[in-house]
Amino acid sequence: MVLYARDIVEKDFLSLSPKETVLEAARSMRTSRHGFAVVGSHQSPEGIVTEWDIVSKVVAGGLDPSKVTLTEIMTRDVVYVDAGTGIDAVSRMMNERGIRRMLVKQGDEVIGFITSKTLLARLNDYVDKVSSQIGRLQGPWV
Repeated sequence: MVLYARDIVEKDFLSLSPKETVLEAARSMRTSRHGFAVVGSHQSPEGIVTEWDIVSKVVAGGLDPSKVTLTEIMTRDVVYVDAGTGIDAVSRMMNERGIRRMLVKQGDEVIGFITSKTLLARLNDYVDKVSSQIGRLQGPWV
């Protein structure tokens, strides 16, 4: 049993216009209970904005969140993974790049995201299932 990105993808994510202000984005993120937003559309994301971007680039920089747009603070180098990628490769990529969120694409469309938290939880479930199957195959010692 192999797990792929499509098996653990979270499909509920927030997309916002690059022209939105940081204040509007923060309110949308709070309402939807998301720690990040994709900037642009599902078909053509232009970037990603996280709560850390808001804190480090706007709040700590003393900028007015009602005047700063997402275009000004978004991370443009968005990391994607194909829906058919194994979670071992997803985990390795996230670790090597030092990221906590990765967008999942199927064809040219973003279908969701994977977080490090989700990945760890699903890996734990996976290891438990595999261990259980191994235990049943071994059976009692005679």
